[in-house]
Amino acid sequence: MVGLVGVIITFLTIMLAGLFAGLVGSMTGLGGGTVLVPLLTLFFGVPIILATGASLISTIATSAGSASAFTRQKIANVKIGIGLEMATTTGAIIGSFTLYFIDRADLLWVIFILFGTVLLLSMVPTIHRSMSELPKDIPPDRTTKFFQLNGKYFDPRLKKEVEYSGVRWFQAEAVMFFAGFISGLLGIGSGALKVMGMDWAMNLPMKVTTTTSNFMIGITAATGSSIYWKLGYIQPFLASATAIGVVIGSFFGAKLLMKLTNKEIRWVFFVILSFLGWDMVFRGLSNSPIVYITIMSQTLYAILLSIVMIAIAYYWIGRSRKIAKVG
Repeated sequence: MVGLVGVIITFLTIMLAGLFAGLVGSMTGLGGGTVLVPLLTLFFGVPIILATGASLISTIATSAGSASAFTRQKIANVKIGIGLEMATTTGAIIGSFTLYFIDRADLLWVIFILFGTVLLLSMVPTIHRSMSELPKDIPPDRTTKFFQLNGKYFDPRLKKEVEYSGVRWFQAEAVMFFAGFISGLLGIGSGALKVMGMDWAMNLPMKVTTTTSNFMIGITAATGSSIYWKLGYIQPFLASATAIGVVIGSFFGAKLLMKLTNKEIRWVFFVILSFLGWDMVFRGLSNSPIVYITIMSQTLYAILLSIVMIAIAYYWIGRSRKIAKVG
C-alpha cells in the first residue's frame, strides 16, 4: 500500500513538472522537452538518455495540445510548417541514428556544449529584433512568390489584422535540417532553432513562428521517437506521466500566448533560451573528462549567468532606444 502511494505521488509530481514544461513550451514554441529534460535530470535524477526519450513523447503531446488551437485561429501557418518539415524530418532521422553511435563512444557531452553555444550565440539577433513589435518590412524574394509564403492573422492583443510575407526559404530549410538533427540527437524538440529559423531567416512575426513551431515539433519528435523506442530509450511510466502534464500545460499556454504581445513573447523566449544555453554548456562540461560540475552547481551557474545576460540585454535595448529617440 505504501509502495502504491509512493508511485502515485511520484507520478503526480512528474506530471506537475510536465505541466510547467508544457505551459512554457507552448507559449514560446520551444516544445515541452526543452524545459522537461533539465527538470527530469536535475530534480528526479532521471538518466539523460531516458529523459530525452520522455521529452520526445512530451513534445508530441505539446504539439497536439496547442497546435490544433493555433491552427483553428489561423495563426500557425500550416503551409510553411509542412514545407519546412521536409528538412527537419530528415535531420531527425539522421540525428536519432547518430545518437546511438555517439552514446556508445561516450561523446554526447561534446554535442551538449556545441548546442548550448549555438543557442547563446543565437540570442544576439533575437534581442536585436525585440526592439520592434512586428518584423521590419523586407521586399518579397523569389522564394516568397514561388512557395507562396504570405499569410495574415488577427491579433487580439493588437486588435488588428497582421499581414506578413516570408523570405529566404532555402536559408530557413538549412536551419530546419540542423534543428531536426539536434531534435533526434538530444530529444528536446529543437523548438528553439525552429523559432529562430522562422524569426531570423524568414522574417515572420513572433506569434506566427511560435505557433507554427508548435505545429512542427510534434511531427519532428514523432519521427525520432520511433527510433528511440526501438533502441529502448523510452520508459512508459515516465513518458505517460510527463505527457499528461504537458497536454494540460500546453492548453493553458496556448490561451496565455494570445494575451501577450510579440515583444513579451520574445522576452520569455530570451529568458528560457539563455538558461537553456548555459545549462547545456555546463551539462556537457560536467560529463566531459575536462571538469566535473555537480547538478546543483550547473543549475546555479546557469541561473546566475542568465540573469547577467538578461540585465545586459535590458540595458542595451534601453540605451539603443534612447539613442534612437535623440537621433
